[in-house]
Amino acid sequence: MNDPFDILQAEAIDLLKDLISIPSYSKEEDETAETIQAFLQRHHVRIQRKGNNIWGVNRYFNDAKPTILLNSHHDTVRPNKSYTLDPFTPIEKDGKLFGLGSNDAGGCLVSLIATFLHFHTREDLKYNLIFAASAEEEISGPNGVELILLELGPIAFAIVGEPTQMQMAVAEKGLLVIDCISHGKAGHAGRNEGENAIYKAIKDMEWFRQYQFPRVSDLLGANKMSVTVVETENKAHNVVPAQCRFVVDIRINELYSFEEVLDIIKAHVQCEILHRSIRLRSTSIPLDHPLVKAGLALGRTCYGSPTTSDKALMDFPALKMGPGDSARSHAADEYIYTHEIKEGIELYIRLLNQLL
Repeated sequence: MNDPFDILQAEAIDLLKDLISIPSYSKEEDETAETIQAFLQRHHVRIQRKGNNIWGVNRYFNDAKPTILLNSHHDTVRPNKSYTLDPFTPIEKDGKLFGLGSNDAGGCLVSLIATFLHFHTREDLKYNLIFAASAEEEISGPNGVELILLELGPIAFAIVGEPTQMQMAVAEKGLLVIDCISHGKAGHAGRNEGENAIYKAIKDMEWFRQYQFPRVSDLLGANKMSVTVVETENKAHNVVPAQCRFVVDIRINELYSFEEVLDIIKAHVQCEILHRSIRLRSTSIPLDHPLVKAGLALGRTCYGSPTTSDKALMDFPALKMGPGDSARSHAADEYIYTHEIKEGIELYIRLLNQLL
C-alpha cells in the first residue's frame, strides 16, 4: 500500500474506527475533538479549537482568495435499545464497518478530512480550503458550527458532509418546533365537572394531522406537521385536566417563511402556541452554482432533503453531500460500507478538482 491515495483511504478508515470507540454524545464530544485535533496535527495542519469544534486551513492559505468550507460533525445520538452489537466497538465484517456514528456522520467526516489533506499542501489552488469538525449537530446546539462561523472568515460556499449516498442535497427543509398548550378547567372526573383540556387538544391535533399547505415545492414537496409528544400534569386518574401540552414537529419548504406558517397555525387552532426556535430555516443552493454543476458533470443527481443539518445555520451557499445512507442514521447496529468511504473520498476530490 505505497500509493498515497490508498494510504489516505486507509488512514481515514482507521480514524473512523478510533472515533467510533469514543462516546461522543452531543455536548460531550471533547475526546473525539482531541482525537481529530491530534490526527490533523500529525499531518501538520494548523489547528484551532473553540469548544468542541476543530478547524484547520490549507498550508498556503491566502486572504486574497475565496474560501471553500468542508464541514461535518463528530457528535452522535445515544444508541437505541435495539442494538445487538456494542455501539463503541468498531467491527469490520462483510465490507461493513459497524459502530455508533459510523454512518451519521463519521464516514462523511473522515472522507472530508482525507479530501482536505489531499489538497492541503498544494500551492496552486484557486480557493482556500477550511476543514471544520463541528459539535452539537444532532441537537442543533448553540455551541456547534454556529459558534465558529464568524471565526472562519468569509466563506464562498461549503460542502456539508451528511450521508446522501454521494448524491447532491441541493435543498433542505427547515425545522420549526412548537409547544402547544390547550387550556381547560379542572374538575372531578366522576361528577361531570370541569372542561377537559385533552379533548380540546385532540381537536387541534386533528387539524395538524389533516391540514395541507397549498404551496408544494418541486424539490422539497409539501410542508409536513407531526404531533410527537403529548402530556398533562395530572397524576390522578379521577381529575379532569386543566391543561394539555403537545409538541409539533414542522418541516417547512422554501416557499413559506416560518412567520407565515405560524400565522396560519394560529388562525386555525385554539391552543396557545410557543415556538422554540426559528434558526433552522429552509435552505437551497442554485442549480447553476459551480459546485452543483461540477457534481452534475460527475453524474450526481440533485434532490431536496426532508431532514435538517448544519447547512441550515449557514448564510452562504452550501451543498449537503456525503457517503453513507440517511436511512441507516440513528438505526440499531449502525454501519457504513468501507467502499462507500473510499468512493466518497474519490468523488469529493474529483468534484473539487473541477473548481480548484
